[in-house]
Amino acid sequence: MGETGDMATKDRVFGWGIIGSGEIARRFASDLMLVPDAALVANHSRSAASSEEFRDAFGSRRSYSDLDSFVSDPSIDAVYIATPNSLHLAQALKAMRAGKAILTEKPLAPSHTEASVIQREAARVNVFAMEAMWTRFLPAIVAAKAKVDAGEIGAIRKITAQLAYARQYEPESRYFSRSLGGGASLDLGVYCVSLAMHFLGQPQKVSGLWHAAPNGVDMSSEITLHYDEAEAQLACGFDRDGANHFVIEGTEGALRLNAPFLKAQRLTVYHGFAQNAPFGPLPGPSGFIGKVLDRLPLPGRKVEEYSFEGNGLQFEAMAMMDAMRKDEKNSAVMPLSDSINALRAINIVLAQPATTRVIKL
Repeated sequence: MGETGDMATKDRVFGWGIIGSGEIARRFASDLMLVPDAALVANHSRSAASSEEFRDAFGSRRSYSDLDSFVSDPSIDAVYIATPNSLHLAQALKAMRAGKAILTEKPLAPSHTEASVIQREAARVNVFAMEAMWTRFLPAIVAAKAKVDAGEIGAIRKITAQLAYARQYEPESRYFSRSLGGGASLDLGVYCVSLAMHFLGQPQKVSGLWHAAPNGVDMSSEITLHYDEAEAQLACGFDRDGANHFVIEGTEGALRLNAPFLKAQRLTVYHGFAQNAPFGPLPGPSGFIGKVLDRLPLPGRKVEEYSFEGNGLQFEAMAMMDAMRKDEKNSAVMPLSDSINALRAINIVLAQPATTRVIKL
């Protein structure tokens, strides 16, 4: 940082820098406007023209096309890395070695081994580092975690989650390009795995299978996390539009983070009759009929709304700023160890040969 120590962020506006100018970078810049005492002080893109356009669009104070100059900007307290997965490690290392805290877009890196390098370097240079797993910081997720921790649904026995969006196969796009770190598991499955571990911790065993796109990256996958007394059954894919729910079933109740759970704004709580009813926590019919059934009065079912402005990325930014102002170097909600464990689970499954059948859920 330009100013070292606690005073760098406690007594003035917190300066953010953004690497990247794509869709997620734009969402973050937009949501940053909702964060008190935060300012976009610099942005970087490989193209000077796109960097300047981003600056003008979001009110950044300075734009850069040279990465060394960007990370040397003394007004930057933290860098948000919003580039293709394959660039995360190198850019994170460069930023941290310049003394900048980092918030790296998910996944932290394409593999758990690269993520471990980021963790070790953050500790060596003594800077805050976190994966931008923004879903963990949403009000609905925070509420669900509090309910689980308070024992409101008893002991967790099963988690079921799916995140799938149909995408046309384009081998050069970031979704499918191997060189850019593409594949459904790193783009979508990481949300399922990370959130399941948020509630259940690190599993004792990981199993699964995956189906290949024409160029060999994963088009879809199923990942199961095994625990002594629980199981998380997770699925993701670019081959279909999924239910995109996240259901936690316990011994005394259940919770459903309504679709799409990665930006959840509604939490449904089930107890007693509602938990075991035909249209309980696991989604029943889809479309209009499903929506009607889901809203009919049902004993033991309670719907809680957690709406928010913007895209929801402001919550991770606020959490990181708060942690840094307390001179913390790792997030209690999204520690680097969790990022590494989630990537390890994904890597275990993808290390297996692809299945020859189309996955049907």
